[in-house]
Amino acid sequence: MAAEPSTSSDTTVNPRRWIGLIFISLAVALIIVDSTIVNVAIPSIVDDLKVSSTGVQWIQESYTLVFAALLLVFGSLADRVGRRRLLVIGVTIFALASILAALAPSGGLLILSRVVQGIGGAMVLPTTLSLVNAEFQGRERGIAFAIWGSTIGGMVAVGPLLGGWLTTDFSWRWAFGINPAISIAIIIGALTVVRESRDRDHAGPIDSVGAVLSIVASASLVFGLVEGRTYGWWSPKEQFTVGAWSFPASLSPIPFAFGLAVVAAIAFVWWSRARAARGRATLVALDLFTIASFRNGNIAAMIVSLGEFGIVLALPIWLQNVLGYSALQTGFILLALAIGSFVASGFAATAGQRIGALPIVRIGIAAEIVGVASLGFVISASTHWWAVVPCLFVYGFGVGLATAQLTGVVLKDVPISRSGEGSGTQSTARQIGSALGIAILGTILFGLSGSLLQTRLEDHGVPAAAATSVANAVVNSSGGAIAGLRQQQPEAAALAAESFSDATRVAAWSAAGFLVIGLLATLRLGRGESAPESGADASVRRGTSAAPERA
Repeated sequence: MAAEPSTSSDTTVNPRRWIGLIFISLAVALIIVDSTIVNVAIPSIVDDLKVSSTGVQWIQESYTLVFAALLLVFGSLADRVGRRRLLVIGVTIFALASILAALAPSGGLLILSRVVQGIGGAMVLPTTLSLVNAEFQGRERGIAFAIWGSTIGGMVAVGPLLGGWLTTDFSWRWAFGINPAISIAIIIGALTVVRESRDRDHAGPIDSVGAVLSIVASASLVFGLVEGRTYGWWSPKEQFTVGAWSFPASLSPIPFAFGLAVVAAIAFVWWSRARAARGRATLVALDLFTIASFRNGNIAAMIVSLGEFGIVLALPIWLQNVLGYSALQTGFILLALAIGSFVASGFAATAGQRIGALPIVRIGIAAEIVGVASLGFVISASTHWWAVVPCLFVYGFGVGLATAQLTGVVLKDVPISRSGEGSGTQSTARQIGSALGIAILGTILFGLSGSLLQTRLEDHGVPAAAATSVANAVVNSSGGAIAGLRQQQPEAAALAAESFSDATRVAAWSAAGFLVIGLLATLRLGRGESAPESGADASVRRGTSAAPERA
């Protein structure tokens, strides 16, 4: 559908668009930093709030899961109520939830605060992307996408550095407490220099049934992946209870969760196709998937995100609890990732004009594979920081190349009037990939480290019951118990460090494997023709009409 046409006196160019891009990028930085800043604070949170290893995953997953589940809803809603308006609302909710997180007295309330943060973050990300897509055309759009994407890549690593400094010199609570001040600056800047845009042709109600089905599918899938080692992948290990209700003790809830995810996903597709056939709005713009670049790009983005961000959960825990670095030192080590990403942004800006976005994406993913696989080769219980830094730099360089350019590839043929739907869909693909990555690699890390440690303890003559107790203590503390073992049982501590390192190595190689699959998925990018645009949409793309509504 075409966007709202402008009058002849209007101009499609916002003279303050580049200043506005600063605040849009700052909003992206806020939610991305918060998704990574917690990583280096996890050991302090575990020590302070006595959170289990499953709770550690849920501190991450509660945010990512809600974030992924609601992106489609808010991407579509932004087109209707105004993208800037939803951005401001989202930042406000995020700031208030951050205050609650900073004051949380228990792990459960911290997880609840992260859920609310996820709601605010889900309002922010697709609106920032659709605002960029609406404000910039032609070569400027490519530069703006590069800035937007480089912000994501860089903040993935700046977050741990910032979190390390705040955790070491102040408290883990300041990792959340810093957000309100940044949020105020974003809100003032957005209301001052970012102009409102919306799509009046998508003014109908949100597909509420589709929203519920998408949330059920996402939540069930991630629940199964995170809780499988706790409740049993098939046979029950522990009874699942919600309040006074208990899942039948003879069954594990995990197969049921996976089955529910499959049924909900199938129902979601069926429902969306039925609504589209009746000419009604759908949560996912199914017709956009007839565009080859959009369809193939989303598949690649989801797989790449699965490999990209899952390893970021494992590394800070290993660096602190196995190698003994402080949170601040860990942040400095992970800074290599940010430096690599920022170097990549300069390379992408020049090389992208010569060789195109798609080759840059492939070079970036290839660099990520090299960096992550190299980590697998250097990780051990006695690794020095200088062996990790080059791997992280190469990995960050790849993230910086792939993130921005892949976004441009996915949306390059999407009409501007559909930018909210398109950006919400591609952001959802990325976040689902990230959620799955954290769930899968977290399960590999904690599940494998526990089984390896128990086996090694028993091989050294430790009784099975005692070995199980030590292994559970190490896993439930996310490796934090290793420091105490070094004082009381040095041999057991050495075995624990070795087991945790081996599990981290396998997690790194698993991430590299997913990235290889993502690289192969990009081979389908560029094939086929894009879907035809209406005359209005084509003129919008040329920048001759359809100006965004002024604030």
